[in-house]
Amino acid sequence: MNLKNFHTGIFAALALVSGVLTSDVSAQTRPTPTPTVIINQMNRPMPVAQGNNLACAGFIQTAPIDTSYEIVGAEKERDKHSFSQGDNLYISAGANRSVKVGDVFSVIRPRGQVENRPSKKRNLGFYVQEVGTVEVVRVKQEVSVVRVKASCDNFLLGDLLQFVPQRDAPMYEANRPALDSFGESSGKASGRIVMARDNIELIGREQIVYIDLGAEDNVKVGDYLTIYRPLGEGNVFTREERENVAARNENYESRRYKGGRFSNQAQRKSGTTAQGEVVTSENAKSRRPDNLREIVGEMVILNVKEKTATAVITRTATDIHTGDNVEVQ
Repeated sequence: MNLKNFHTGIFAALALVSGVLTSDVSAQTRPTPTPTVIINQMNRPMPVAQGNNLACAGFIQTAPIDTSYEIVGAEKERDKHSFSQGDNLYISAGANRSVKVGDVFSVIRPRGQVENRPSKKRNLGFYVQEVGTVEVVRVKQEVSVVRVKASCDNFLLGDLLQFVPQRDAPMYEANRPALDSFGESSGKASGRIVMARDNIELIGREQIVYIDLGAEDNVKVGDYLTIYRPLGEGNVFTREERENVAARNENYESRRYKGGRFSNQAQRKSGTTAQGEVVTSENAKSRRPDNLREIVGEMVILNVKEKTATAVITRTATDIHTGDNVEVQ
């Protein structure tokens, strides 16, 4: 055997043995990896509303609103009439009203009196839209420059400002029982959904609504309310009231006339011996209690005013409409 090849083989074998020993030692000394713990987020307390649903939910109030802080100009007003995040605006307050750099204001827009047709209350107040927030970046004597910090809608000259209200979202109870579709009345304060944000008529989960229960009804932030309507009501379209074909022929299961006295399409006759009038759905409904209801969802109150409250829909069993009833759980 060639001596050079012999030495090469010896060195290769030693390297192989060394690698195996090193690998074994590393395996023995390597720390055991810590297992990753995955937390089920669904079981943790979560806020019922966040983002725009919390900062820009809007409200209906009766108390007069302060109009002294107003957006009166904009850096780019020559080029556009509405403004959004990042734009610089002028407000009608400066050093003369103790405004300081870093102050944050909520921008609001009164929209008008609320028509209270679904409600039994009078004068619910006026609707105020919350548009977003601005931060003061420069203070002059009579005006200040603010930069749009967050926007939920376009800002307009004439929008009003107020100090950002302290508003914390209630925490959703993760272990709440399932929505009871046949739940009984709690006997507590009840009212109506009088309006939804953005004038939505068919309302779904995580959408904002306004109800005619407020501070005068002793409701508070975090209250859960059941949404319901009388059983059989709430259709978007009127149904045709004709329930069955007319009994035009006495032949049993007549194909030609599609019905008859004993057809499976003919209604039931009233009376103990079936000699009375035809029984209709309305006849049958008249013989049940008046308080039967359909549970359509659940909501949580976010903000309370004098006669009204702002709430977020948290659960739905079917579509929810303006005008539906609500009841404190």
